Amino acid sequence: MKKIQFYLLCLMMTLFFSTAFAEDTISIAAIYALTGKATEDNAASLRGVRLGVEDINRQGGILGRQINLLTYDNLSSPIGSSIAAEKAAKADVACIIGATWSTHSLAIAKVAQAREIPMISNMSTHPDVTKIGNHIFRVCFTDDFQGSVMARFARKELNAATAVVFTNLTSDYSLKLSEIFKKNFEHSGGKILAELEYKPKQERFDEQITQAKNAGADVLFLSGHDESGLIIRQAQNAGITSIPIGGDGWTGQSFFAKGGSELKRGYCCTHWSEFTDSEISRSFVKKHKYDSATALGYDAVMVMADAITRSGSTDRAKIREALANTRFFKGVTGTITFNANGDPVKSAVIMEIRNGKQRYFKTLKP
Repeated sequence: MKKIQFYLLCLMMTLFFSTAFAEDTISIAAIYALTGKATEDNAASLRGVRLGVEDINRQGGILGRQINLLTYDNLSSPIGSSIAAEKAAKADVACIIGATWSTHSLAIAKVAQAREIPMISNMSTHPDVTKIGNHIFRVCFTDDFQGSVMARFARKELNAATAVVFTNLTSDYSLKLSEIFKKNFEHSGGKILAELEYKPKQERFDEQITQAKNAGADVLFLSGHDESGLIIRQAQNAGITSIPIGGDGWTGQSFFAKGGSELKRGYCCTHWSEFTDSEISRSFVKKHKYDSATALGYDAVMVMADAITRSGSTDRAKIREALANTRFFKGVTGTITFNANGDPVKSAVIMEIRNGKQRYFKTLKP
């Protein structure tokens, strides 16, 4: 009998302290890949989110309360992302941060919008992500923007008159980025000599590379992620001298591991560089020394924290309204003002890759 009473007492105390902890904290969900093919690529984003939460809690939290970060595994899939978002909704989180890949964020956003939960993606650039509804925001630029930036860069900075475009047929990110690049490149007077497509998990690109070599374009636009490194390696080995250029999908370590480390000369568009000249950026580099995905994850948390602070509440509707009214927020990756779509108006950074080493090249404004 005494044992039963003791166990009941322990259970009551556990429930009491769990409830007290929940009431004294603000729960925020982070949804990223913890298992599966996207794990390595998502790690930097999640690291940035955690760094942001740690810094906020170290400084006293938000509204006098600590952040309770709930991390959910999206299993590297859209379905897993939807399930994770539903779990976050049931946990009564104030908001959701995530994801990295656009296909994952599109799935999360549908749940977040339906459940009226404010959501910020740090790294998903597909234009359709924020079009899902008024609860969806992002701190990165869109593929519409980076596609046009790289077309402008190719024409004006590289004096490219011709291009060959490589596209991953199953990637929403790659399809949209290629579409925007082609449209803007041709609109500015350039000519697309070939549009080459490939499938996921493809390891040999002999047919596409032969066509690219025969085309002899000034630039190769590769709109994929880490597989772009593999294509670049094989293209260089085949004697192609066209300059490879791409988007923010090139910034992950897996891109360099698969062949980007052998790139003699190329350029890509990204969101931030450690050489960005602002006080908050220099402070971030001094403390954390990480890449753009980490910096964007950090900014996503800070923008959300700023909105919660300005709303003076953990009410989701009030947080959403505060997010929509974000103006000139000074983040690590730049000054952020949300437009009517929930997209930030901000600059893009061009990185040059020489002999496998990245360096800051220049910043291009909208």
